[in-house]
Amino acid sequence: MAAERNWTFLTNHAHVLLAVAASPDLRLKDIAERVDITERTATLILADLESVGCVERVKKGRRNHYIVRSDLPLRHPLEEHHQIADLIQAIGHHASTEPN
Repeated sequence: MAAERNWTFLTNHAHVLLAVAASPDLRLKDIAERVDITERTATLILADLESVGCVERVKKGRRNHYIVRSDLPLRHPLEEHHQIADLIQAIGHHASTEPN
């Protein structure tokens, strides 16, 4: 019997992006739990997403609120003709829509 391979079609970056698109007010702990990663990894991934402008973090009191820039293209050359919105729509999540 072949050994089980634990892999998914999407990266943890995509999973974090989809999590905050579906629930923009998630706590970091909740994002990490949903994606099944550590809080440290979730922090680093969110920093990556913020650094390229895919996600914007806005403070609401003591909590963070995340805005996904769904109009931006996907980053890999094979998918760059698609927008983040296409990924969100294909997976079945709905992004928070706020004017820029």
